[in-house]
Amino acid sequence: MQPIMIAFLAVAILHERLSVWRVCWGVVGMIGVALVVLGPDAAMSPVGIVAGLAGAASMGTGVVLTKKWGRPDGVSPIGLAGWQLTAAGLVLLPPALLIDGVPPGIDRTAVLGYTWLGLVGALLTYTIWFAGIRRLPVTATALLGLLSPVVAAVLGALIAGEALTSVQFLGFALALIAMVAGQLPSPQPRAQISS
Repeated sequence: MQPIMIAFLAVAILHERLSVWRVCWGVVGMIGVALVVLGPDAAMSPVGIVAGLAGAASMGTGVVLTKKWGRPDGVSPIGLAGWQLTAAGLVLLPPALLIDGVPPGIDRTAVLGYTWLGLVGALLTYTIWFAGIRRLPVTATALLGLLSPVVAAVLGALIAGEALTSVQFLGFALALIAMVAGQLPSPQPRAQISS
């Protein structure tokens, strides 16, 4: 849903024209991702749906506001990403400790995994993401988010040995086509030739 939300937020906040082309490809991408991640035994949780929509709306609003406000003067892309991640971590720390408590037994593997996620999976990728938002149309950039669940499913198959179905492969194709097609400018209607 996030690419679709961002398309409408870009109209409301950035005063851009609504790109029906990108909204349509966002819908195709959403269907593709659903085919990848929802199996036949999937059950819909109202709380999960609301949480997912709230997360997408929050991230979408952040992306559009980042496009609107840009980066403060004198702040590098890595500095911006680092401070945003630090602030987010501090906001999430109290509820995480209240709900889950202190994790038991943090070993070397957990520290290495967390270091990888923090430096590569967050700091590096967010630095690239925010640099892209500055240079690309925000709605086109949002379609790149379709890669995240697709890559997660591929890694699940490669690393965890999860089996992929033909429906999931169809979903991969739809998500990738939507992501690529959404980067292209919308086709211009041909001028009518009067005789």
